[in-house]
Amino acid sequence: QVQVVESGGGLVQAGGSLSLSCAATGRTFSSSSVGWFRQAPEKEREFVASVDWSGETTYYAHSVRGRFTISSDNAKNTVYLHMSSLKPEDTAVYICAAGLTVSGNPMEYESWGQGTQVTVSR
Repeated sequence: QVQVVESGGGLVQAGGSLSLSCAATGRTFSSSSVGWFRQAPEKEREFVASVDWSGETTYYAHSVRGRFTISSDNAKNTVYLHMSSLKPEDTAVYICAAGLTVSGNPMEYESWGQGTQVTVSR
């Protein structure tokens, strides 16, 4: 079964940029996509972005479209989330997940990482 591990979280000022990585191991043909979700304190988990391993299909939440870019490196089994124009409301634990299709539905994902903290200060 595919496993994913996130890295790259940290503290950044509003308006700044930060990039996250999601490394996958044990991939199978059924694990065809990677999604990013985030969860802030006392809030529900929300979808951020998703991409397939070919890089041909991407999908973004409206709240991050135009600011965040998701990309996949199939050869390196790694997915990246490049975040720009960060806002305090982007503060959350960012979690990557391996899924069956490019989707914002968490039910389409089968393996989840433990998350990396992103904090955006004013």
